[in-house]
Amino acid sequence: MFISQELRKKSIAEYLLYMWQIEDIIRAYGCSLSRIKHEYIDRFDYTEEQKEEMTDWYGNLITMMNTEGCREKGHLQINKIVIQQLSELSSTLLASPKFPFYNSEYYRVLPFIVELRKRGAKDENEIETCFNALYGVMMLRLQKKTVSPDTEHAIKEITTFIGMLSDYYLQDKKGELELE
Repeated sequence: MFISQELRKKSIAEYLLYMWQIEDIIRAYGCSLSRIKHEYIDRFDYTEEQKEEMTDWYGNLITMMNTEGCREKGHLQINKIVIQQLSELSSTLLASPKFPFYNSEYYRVLPFIVELRKRGAKDENEIETCFNALYGVMMLRLQKKTVSPDTEHAIKEITTFIGMLSDYYLQDKKGELELE
């Protein structure tokens, strides 16, 4: 919770990847709040008040996951909305002549997106495809599995692209982005 609040302020991309990881942590504990509290939250060096806040936060997320039917897989609506906002912003940036570097980076990443969509869910938007690639490689690295040089190259390009989009998103939220 505390980490997500900080990430949301500094990088929407890191925030989203973190929230996807939280969804997976909740699933790993069988969506059981008592298990999360005793086996996960209690391990942190937080005050009792902070632990209660964390427990409430996880409890709310579990409730949302149950209500939204993403207990086994999928993402919370709050996370889907962020993806949608990023996708809409990306489309706006691509349509504007004011962002040639973003446009250039998009076309550098597009072949990787096309290749990833051939292998995965074809109904995802391009931004979600990028996030799925980033999350997938993050999980491989956490498992200490090797990542091929081609995948490393693709992820480097996708990271740059999503980083640019994330920066523009924060500028937009602060009212500092002039789209027209």
